[in-house]
Amino acid sequence: MKRFFETNGLHRKLEGWPLVFTVLVTLSILVGGIVEFLPLVLVKSTLPRIESVKPFTPLELAGRDIYIREGCHNCHSQMVRPFRDEIERYGEYSKPGETIYEHPFLWGSKRTGPDLARVGGKYPNLWHVRHMENPRSTSPRSIMPPYDWLLRKNLNFSILSTKLSRLAAIGVPYTQQEIEQAATDAQTQARAIAADVAANQGPPALQDKEIVALVAFLQRLGTDIKAQPSAAPTP
Repeated sequence: MKRFFETNGLHRKLEGWPLVFTVLVTLSILVGGIVEFLPLVLVKSTLPRIESVKPFTPLELAGRDIYIREGCHNCHSQMVRPFRDEIERYGEYSKPGETIYEHPFLWGSKRTGPDLARVGGKYPNLWHVRHMENPRSTSPRSIMPPYDWLLRKNLNFSILSTKLSRLAAIGVPYTQQEIEQAATDAQTQARAIAADVAANQGPPALQDKEIVALVAFLQRLGTDIKAQPSAAPTP
């Protein structure tokens, strides 16, 4: 193509017509952009879906926001790479479909602390409470700072319906009933976690504190991939 233009002297003419040259370049960029972008619009999803992966519960979603607010993702990644040493230490490597409902993604790349992609169910609820209150009480060599205010600061349940509705607007499949019952569902899950902590001689009356939301979120991480998708109802 270049030789064709040079042979016919067309490149000299185009260079002499700056407006025409600009229009042609713009059209070329638009065509290239459309070719690249259109398949992403037409294809329903570019990520492989995993049937057992579900959106976060309202309490887990609140815990995720606390996790982001406190900068936990700056020291803990949530992505096990497909290498033998990582799989042996952290568990099954991470799949793209696991985070399809996360906004934003928290994969991360820095590991001052261990990867948390598979931490769900690894420790009891009380362990997480003690760890956040004083990391050295559970991990003597930890350099993590304490987050003891999470045991004292009240959780705002009233904004959870709004959070779910905003996520539903961008494609997270929350039903209208789940949105309306967000606060009630979160309080029910919070009471269950707080009761478990208290029953194991942990701090009492945590059901309305931010710590239970963070514990709920941490206990969810990596568990969906282990769950079996529910069977389709028999007609």
